[in-house]
Amino acid sequence: MLTKIVITALLAGALAGLFVFAAHLVTTSPLIIQAEVYENGGSHSHASPETAAEAHHGATNRASEGTFKRHALTLLTDILASIGFAFVLTGAVALSGREVDAHKGLIWGLCGFAVFHASASLGLPPELPGMQAANITERQIWWSSTALATTAGLALVFFARAPWFKAVGVGLILLPHIVGAPTHELTASAVPAELAAKFAAASLVVAGLFWLLLGGLTGYFYKRCRQTA
Repeated sequence: MLTKIVITALLAGALAGLFVFAAHLVTTSPLIIQAEVYENGGSHSHASPETAAEAHHGATNRASEGTFKRHALTLLTDILASIGFAFVLTGAVALSGREVDAHKGLIWGLCGFAVFHASASLGLPPELPGMQAANITERQIWWSSTALATTAGLALVFFARAPWFKAVGVGLILLPHIVGAPTHELTASAVPAELAAKFAAASLVVAGLFWLLLGGLTGYFYKRCRQTA
């Protein structure tokens, strides 16, 4: 059983991680770079043409090195995070004891998206650098509580037989949003609202596609490992 979980999680996680890296490269990463320009203020200096040319050349070289390092770290982070999520998903499938294939894996993937992204984003949408936000400790506590409540709620909705257990599950899913996410005083932000909206939408779309792919791959590899065992 353990070998099946490890093989499934590594294969599904690595492939889904490569996908989400490519998706980030063409969607959210350019928006983050734009936001960092607004955050830093885009300062300019009044220098001579020669000095300005040298500074521009040096900045271009540093930017190239920084871009490569950024993409390399993004690739590593995406793959490691994807493998971690794959272990969580595969472990949940194994604990459920239910049959799973690529098609049923899509449902598991949608549940993962609901737990780790969709539910929390209702109170704490994805944020760009430079955006105003509530206290980070409060946000982490609310996010973790929301993920746990959504996980427990979905488990009751899908696996419990008694109707009142299912009702409790729905209540758990709604509870964090009834309590409400941490708030902060609204002040002017350097990041344009349009850029923030694009980032939030792109992040959720990429996350949704990632979880669908991860769920499908997990179901596929889990079934194949079970057949060859």
